[in-house]
Amino acid sequence: MTDDESRHDEPGLGLDLPAQPLEKSAAASPYRVLARKYRPQSFGELIGQDAMVRTLGNAIATGRIAHAFLLTGVRGVGKTSTARLVAKALNCIGPDGQGGPTIDPCGVCEPCRAIAEGRHIDVTEMDAASHTGVDDVREIIEAVRYSAVSARFKIYIIDEVHMLTKNAFNALLKTLEEPPAHVKFLFATTEVNKVPVTVLSRCQRFDLRRIPAEKLVEHFRRIAEIEQVSIEPDALLMIARAAEGSARDGLSLLDQAIAHGGGEVKTEAVRDMLGLADRGRIRRLLSLLLSGDASGSLAELDEAQALGIEPMALLRGLMEQVHAASRAKAGRGGDPLASAEERAASEELGGSLGWSQLHRLWQLLLKGLSDVSLAPDPNEAAAMVLLRLVHAADLPDPAALIARLQGQGEGAVNAPAPRPAAAAAAAPRAEQEAPSHAPASAPAQPPPPEPAAPAVPDGFAELVAFIEGKGKAIRAVQLRNQVGLVSYAAGQMALKPLQPLGASFARDLEAELRSLTGTPWQVTLVDGEAQPSLAAQEKMAEERARDAILREPSVAAVLSAFPDATLEAVQLKDSNHA
Repeated sequence: MTDDESRHDEPGLGLDLPAQPLEKSAAASPYRVLARKYRPQSFGELIGQDAMVRTLGNAIATGRIAHAFLLTGVRGVGKTSTARLVAKALNCIGPDGQGGPTIDPCGVCEPCRAIAEGRHIDVTEMDAASHTGVDDVREIIEAVRYSAVSARFKIYIIDEVHMLTKNAFNALLKTLEEPPAHVKFLFATTEVNKVPVTVLSRCQRFDLRRIPAEKLVEHFRRIAEIEQVSIEPDALLMIARAAEGSARDGLSLLDQAIAHGGGEVKTEAVRDMLGLADRGRIRRLLSLLLSGDASGSLAELDEAQALGIEPMALLRGLMEQVHAASRAKAGRGGDPLASAEERAASEELGGSLGWSQLHRLWQLLLKGLSDVSLAPDPNEAAAMVLLRLVHAADLPDPAALIARLQGQGEGAVNAPAPRPAAAAAAAPRAEQEAPSHAPASAPAQPPPPEPAAPAVPDGFAELVAFIEGKGKAIRAVQLRNQVGLVSYAAGQMALKPLQPLGASFARDLEAELRSLTGTPWQVTLVDGEAQPSLAAQEKMAEERARDAILREPSVAAVLSAFPDATLEAVQLKDSNHA
C-alpha cells in the first residue's frame, strides 16, 4: 500500500486526488500542500458541519432532494468541498454499480472517482469570479436541456456565485426555478448578502459554520502524526486560533510552520512566525496598565516591538485577556483550550475588576485597535492607546462616584447620620425621665421617627430638579428639553411634546412620580399654547443677562479699550444664593 493510500484510509482525512502508482517515487511526485492533500472525500471527513450533514442525509434517504443548494460561510470551512461531496452522493452507483443516491458515497465507483478527479463530463464546476456575464450563464441554460451523458444527475457547481452580474442572475432565474428533473445546481459564496433575494428564494440554503478551535486542534494533530512531524501542543493551539475557524487557513499555517521549523514545529517558532506575544507578556502588560504604571507599560511595548511583535497582535492579546476575565466573572469559565494557569489568571483578574472596569477596558481596546489600524505609525498609536488605558485605570467607577456625590459612598457611609431635631430635643427629656435603677451606661433610646413623605414640589422647574436629584437624570433631561408646560398643580400637569416621545411616556412618568413623591399623579399630553422648554427658558435668560452685561458702562469701556476681547460665557446665579 502506498503512503497516499494509507492516508486516504485514515478516518477524517481524505485526498482530493487518487493514490499515486507504486512505481512513482515520492521524489518524482509533485508536492501537494496539506490543504489539498487532506481535502475531505466523504461527509464523515467533513469536520464541524454536523447539522448540515444530518439534513442532507435525511433529504437523500427520503428522496426529498432540492433542485438547487446554496452553501455560504467564511473562507476555508468547506463550501466547495461540500458541493463536490453532494455531487458524488447524488451520482454514486456503489462498488457493484447498482447503488442509488447515498450520504456515504463509496469513493471507488467510476462516478465517484471521476468527480473527485474533476473529470466527470456531467459535473461542471464554474468559477463565477472569472465567468460573470450573461454569455456564461447562457451556455448553462442551453446545456441543461440535454440529459446527463453517464451520470444520474447533471450537476452545475458555481463557486463565488455572488460575483455574477445582475443581468446574469436575471437570465438564470427561470431555469433555476424550474430546471429539468435531471439537473441540480450547487452554489457557493462567502458573501451571501450580495446574492439577489430572488435567487435565495429558489435555493435550499446551508450556512456552514466556523470550525471550533478544539476540532481544528485535533484535526491538525492527526495530520501531523501522519506527516511524521513533531509539534508542540501550544503551537497547535496557536495555529488553530490563528485559523479563525477555517480549516484551509489552518492547514496553510501548519504547512508554513513545518517548513519554518524544518520538520519540527516549536511554540516559539510559531509565535515568531505569526508575530504573536506570549501570554505571560500580555498578562504582565495588563498588570502594569491596571496599576497605572505608564513608564513600565511603555517599556514593555518597546521590548515587544524590539522582538518583532506587531502592535495589533499586542492589543488583540489584551482583548483576549479582558474577554477571558469577563467570561470567568460571569461564571462561564475561561477558554477550554487554555491551560489551568491561564484559567486561574482569568478568574483572578475577573474577581479583582468590576463590570464597569471590564467594559471600559474592552471599549478602549476596541477603539485603540481601530486607531492602530488607521495610524501612519502603528507603534506610536499603540503607545497612545496604552497611555489612555493607564489614565483610565485611575478613573473612579461612575456608580461609586454618583453614590459618593449623593452622600452614599465611601466617606459618607461611615459618617454619623445627622440626628433629627425631634429626636435631639427628646433625648435629654428621655434621659431625665428614665427610671433611677436603669444603668447609666444604657440610657433609654427614643423610638425612631417615622420617615416623612417627600413634599410635592411647588413648580414645574422645581419638580424637574427634584427628579434629577433622585437620580433620574434621563427623565430630567426629557422634561427639561423635550416638553413645554401647559399647566401645573400638585398631583397633575399638562405638557405639550416639543419632540417625539414614546407612546408610554405619560404612563411611565406618572409611575415614577408616584414612586418618588408618594402621591398619585395625572400627566396628560396636549397640543396648543405652552411655555417654552426649560432649556429654552434658561437660554433666553442667559441671553438677557448677556445683553444687560454688555450694556454696563464699565464693560462697554473695557470692550472699547480692548477690541479683540469677547464675553465668552455668562453664569447665572441661583436665585437662592444671589
